[in-house]
Amino acid sequence: MIQPAITGSGVFTPQSVITNDELVAAFNAYADKTNAENADAIAVGDTEAIAHSSSDFIVSASGIEQRYVMNKSGVLDPDRMYPDLPPRADDVPSIMAEMAVDAISKALAKAGRGGAEVDLVICAASNLERAYPAVAVEIQSLIGAGGFAFDMNVACSSATFGIQAAADMVRAGSVKCAIVVNPEICSAHLEWRDRDCHFIFGDVATAVVIEPAINANGAHFIIHGTRCATEFSNNIRNNNGFLRRAHDQMEDRRDMQFMQNGRKVFKEVLPMVSGHITGHLKDEGWSADSLTRVWLHQANKTMNDFIGKKVLGRSPEPGEQPNILQDYANTSSAGSIIAFSKHSDDMASGERGVICSFGAGYSVGSVLVERA
Repeated sequence: MIQPAITGSGVFTPQSVITNDELVAAFNAYADKTNAENADAIAVGDTEAIAHSSSDFIVSASGIEQRYVMNKSGVLDPDRMYPDLPPRADDVPSIMAEMAVDAISKALAKAGRGGAEVDLVICAASNLERAYPAVAVEIQSLIGAGGFAFDMNVACSSATFGIQAAADMVRAGSVKCAIVVNPEICSAHLEWRDRDCHFIFGDVATAVVIEPAINANGAHFIIHGTRCATEFSNNIRNNNGFLRRAHDQMEDRRDMQFMQNGRKVFKEVLPMVSGHITGHLKDEGWSADSLTRVWLHQANKTMNDFIGKKVLGRSPEPGEQPNILQDYANTSSAGSIIAFSKHSDDMASGERGVICSFGAGYSVGSVLVERA
């Protein structure tokens, strides 16, 4: 059987940054404006006043200090509070494809490959900007790839599920060079007017090249095993699909944006993820002590610290479990790949690590890799 490997990775980072202080100033201005408009209803108890947010609250709740976004002005406008990303004409690249091509170019350069050598493109992301044609097929055309392409959505686990699909096809010999790309415009599905979640997400795109290890042009990561699991839950949900009815579009429906029951997610997801990783390691004959690096989905610092401690049987040492959450915020499926891309070049041949993502579904995916 052919041995698959990750031979390159790349990250596209938007130019615009929103700090916690900037975000809080905009949110509090929106809260004051809304509270003033509803003063009478608030006074008689018909509605609740919107409480202020704070930078200290955000850091304490999540570990996030800033986030990158594709559009800053719309998010920070108290009269708007969502990104201003105008629709593009059909004859120009879509915004997700544009982000994806940047990340792919970096990944291909690292792998020593050109777009024409790619024969599979998987666009794996938590939200796609259209139902069809597949964004992946547009990306395939833009990079000059052959073969075939398709979209995949498993929410925050999309990247690891995409890696398993690509690795399986490389193992089977049906493809020779695959791209798994994760363009995440999370700012577009976040409710920036909700104090409990207005700070969570940022935008980014990541990509990895997967091909037979024997074809690698330089240092690479052998994929020793992949594992995916899902279990249905409504505790993380977004209802904004293409079946949305006309009258719904005229209403301010909160359930059309990202929603979660944070306490239930924390309670239910943590044992699922830590048990998933531990079981995967055991079945592959790996021990926690053999891991040099753990690249987790960047959802929440407390969650990641808990998972790392459960998997390793101790608190992770500095550098063992890289955290990019403070800079990028939660970037859905791209988070674990950002951590991998930015914190893997220093590893020596033979050192091992696990890439793991988890999120809505519930879903969890893990990839066991070894530096070669």
